[in-house]
Amino acid sequence: MAIKYKLHPSYPQLEKELFNIKEVFSKDNEIIHKARNVLKIIPLHNIDTVVKAFRIPNAINQFAYAYIRKSKAYKSYFNALKLQELQVKTPSPIGFIEFYTNGFFKESYFLSEKFDYELTMADIRDTPPIDKVSILKAFARFTYDIHQKGVWHVDYSGGNVLINRQNKTYNFSLVDINRMEFKDIKGYEGLENFNKFWFNEHDLKTIAKEYSVVASLNEDKAIVEIILHDAKLKTHVLRRRKLKSFFTGK
Repeated sequence: MAIKYKLHPSYPQLEKELFNIKEVFSKDNEIIHKARNVLKIIPLHNIDTVVKAFRIPNAINQFAYAYIRKSKAYKSYFNALKLQELQVKTPSPIGFIEFYTNGFFKESYFLSEKFDYELTMADIRDTPPIDKVSILKAFARFTYDIHQKGVWHVDYSGGNVLINRQNKTYNFSLVDINRMEFKDIKGYEGLENFNKFWFNEHDLKTIAKEYSVVASLNEDKAIVEIILHDAKLKTHVLRRRKLKSFFTGK
């Protein structure tokens, strides 16, 4: 079995645990997410780490990740470094490791420091706090700021934006960052990035108005754009769900 790995120079004490991550991960630790991928909080050398175990891909992607594309674990680590370079908050990356069998990509893990937060943008949508409007406006400004830095989070959605309140300000942090693009984002293009939050129309208008102010865009056109992108994605997702239900009977 071959491996590829990278350990951040700030965490030399975790090298042994990184190499033995499969054994470390298999122990009974706190699971914080379990779906296609599994996330656990694992204390290592007095550091609370979050370890993300990515699902073993299908045979085609086992070949692709071995010889053509970078893995999700690899991109999670290096995207985190890029975000830090751009002064965009994200949990501190510790390292990643990939395991190969007979030349084919198999298991992979990404490690970061545990990041404490109060809320996510999904909480703002589902159980709105009294300062919801202020948070939505601050979130619009934050999004414009990262767009100005060339950051396009492909999985920009409610659970992937963390919030902390501090001295009447709001600090936002990004997670689940393996799918990101770094590119020029101009004009109304940035409004498409809100389409995976599933906000109601009133909240979308609040975001669009604030984004239009900081981006010097026409407010009415910004509102039309954000609602258009939101409706397009919702229609696509609902259509796929209906087709799945038709073929599976569920």
